[in-house]
Amino acid sequence: MKLPRDIRDLLKRKYESKRQQWLKESVSKIALDSWPLEINLGIPSEQDALRQPDAVRAWISTWQSWQGRGAVLWSERHWRTLGTQNVPEKLKLECPDDAAVWIGEAERWACAVERFKMLVQRWPALGETLPKYFDVLADYSDADFFSLCEIVSWLCANPHSNLYIRQVPVAGVHSKWLESRKGLVSALVDAIQTNLTEPRDFYKCCGLRPLPQLIRMRILGAELRKRFSGLGDISIPLEEAASLSIAPACAFIVENLQSALAFGDLQNAVVFMKLGYGLDVLEKIPWLQSTRCLYWGDIDTHGFAMLNRGRSHLPHLESVLMDEATLLHHQALWVEEAKQSTAIELPFLNASESALFRSLKNNTWGQKVRLEQERIRWDEAWSVLQPFC
Repeated sequence: MKLPRDIRDLLKRKYESKRQQWLKESVSKIALDSWPLEINLGIPSEQDALRQPDAVRAWISTWQSWQGRGAVLWSERHWRTLGTQNVPEKLKLECPDDAAVWIGEAERWACAVERFKMLVQRWPALGETLPKYFDVLADYSDADFFSLCEIVSWLCANPHSNLYIRQVPVAGVHSKWLESRKGLVSALVDAIQTNLTEPRDFYKCCGLRPLPQLIRMRILGAELRKRFSGLGDISIPLEEAASLSIAPACAFIVENLQSALAFGDLQNAVVFMKLGYGLDVLEKIPWLQSTRCLYWGDIDTHGFAMLNRGRSHLPHLESVLMDEATLLHHQALWVEEAKQSTAIELPFLNASESALFRSLKNNTWGQKVRLEQERIRWDEAWSVLQPFC
């Protein structure tokens, strides 16, 4: 025997699973779902009614006095002992509006439907993509929704502007607004322009120019610095770094900024810093392919995950100061890694690196052991690094 609270719970689940389809139906001439919707109220058997007469009477009384959305359909039951009884059989709802009222979503649903119809009338190709963004349709403020329409309209009208985000001449749409909605905007623009339901890269899709990816590099050798007018610390776009006509004998890739800044002069060497997991950029620099490349990061699970990623792009990448002896020698300086890497196996590590990674994952020496590279005494670290060049 279903009571109104049971119907409400049932409709909440149905609304969550069906609202995207119901949105599509709101502009479709062909019904895609079974409306009106009839929900069985769970008529008890005569034996149930005999066992719990008070509950059955209360159930019938509830539906007799009920005045909510929809219609209660009644039917007669001819029972041997209790005789003919008029009982509530089904609740009939005519449309999704009724379901939304039942679960307290009437205002959000009406807003989503109105905006959906407006956008599909303007851009019919959005019919398949927009329902995925139900919360945007239902919850955006009028100002944000207006901005969304304006930016999508401008990007579709100017598909090859090659502007930076801040240069887009749409009133009220500042760069932070657009940056935080790149996925949504690219999905809508892609659907309108190409009928793709899965968005491509935001910048390619919208015809905008991404900011150049800057690589920070220190030139450690005096002779090599002459090639850069004496500059020793430069931030350079990746494309320009790739086009440099230099051939250093050695390149260090160091995760921690201060560790990289502590490097002294080394003949014919460079050091890259703070690439994090973005080590894939290294394979785009041709002159590194013939350079000895050494990676120095923290001795923790993420440090080895970064090394693994770097080596997947630079197969000849070596590790330095990331071994068990270094870890155990600095036990007094260990800290706890806040959150370990989720990786189970790192296929590009060598045998000793893999063994150390597994020991860290398994907490062999303690809970989430971590040795940050900058904690190693600099004179000891520098004595290890210098001989490589």
